[in-house]
Amino acid sequence: MAVVIDTTNNPPLRPRHPEKANKPDAPSPRKPDWIRVRAPASRGYADTNKIVRDNGLVTVCEEASCPNIGECWDRKHATFMVMGDTCTRACAFCNVRTGRPGPLDPNEPAGVAEATRKLGLKHVVVTSVDRDDLPDGGATHIAATVRAIRALCPATTIEILTPDFLRKDGALEVVVASKPDVFNHNLETVPGRYPEVRPGARYFHSVRLLQRVKELDPAMFTKSGIMVGLGEERHEVLQVMDDLRSADVDFITIGQYLQPTRKHHAVVNFVTPDEFKSYEKVAYTKGFLMVAASPLTRSSHHAGEDFARLKAAREALGPR
Repeated sequence: MAVVIDTTNNPPLRPRHPEKANKPDAPSPRKPDWIRVRAPASRGYADTNKIVRDNGLVTVCEEASCPNIGECWDRKHATFMVMGDTCTRACAFCNVRTGRPGPLDPNEPAGVAEATRKLGLKHVVVTSVDRDDLPDGGATHIAATVRAIRALCPATTIEILTPDFLRKDGALEVVVASKPDVFNHNLETVPGRYPEVRPGARYFHSVRLLQRVKELDPAMFTKSGIMVGLGEERHEVLQVMDDLRSADVDFITIGQYLQPTRKHHAVVNFVTPDEFKSYEKVAYTKGFLMVAASPLTRSSHHAGEDFARLKAAREALGPR
């Protein structure tokens, strides 16, 4: 479990999550055997780590304490997080640092493209912190990153995982115009949990954002994901599936929430592998082209392989 106090910039010590520092501990139940992973220690992991460091990049793999980092980095798969390492939101589930972000790095898009080239990525995932402080929420920067990757690595397919651009008129259009192959925006949880889990966001705004992507570019693949184990009921998860299908979303991911620190939202329950299988079957019956549902599923886990299956599933349907 990660710590709440950041000691990497010492002195001074500064809270990674100042809004949570004085909250009481929220203990979670003991992890079941099916949720455990090995600590990263491979040569491939070390090589990926060096490329990330040499290019001065931030990854969501590290910042969000992803349990799959050892597996993914061993295969030289990293998910880049642009616009800095500090988020303007303070979601109850997230381990990304919160606070006042610094200025954007104009060299970052080129750095992400160069790291993509060095890693030899056939499919790259780029996510970002929320930047409510920027007039466009960072849309222009994300679009510039997509274009930089496309210019340097034209054969690489690009998946973006964006913020919600709440109250940022025109921002979505800028990102869609950059032509990523997959547009991902996670709902994160069921609507009834938003006030506690994702208080800075609006559920139906996020659903509408995904629907709007398809209106702007019907050929673009759309994707969204939620976590379970936050106190949601099964019928609420099924309703989220219906809401996403009403927005013509192609791909849904469902994974187990894991508590980053004791100051974050507690894990209410661990969903069993059989329950995840059930969610997967139901999601396919509702019309999703691709479903990833397991305890360790994360948005960018096996993203390249999943994208290949996603394309194949659409092609099997014939002309749209």
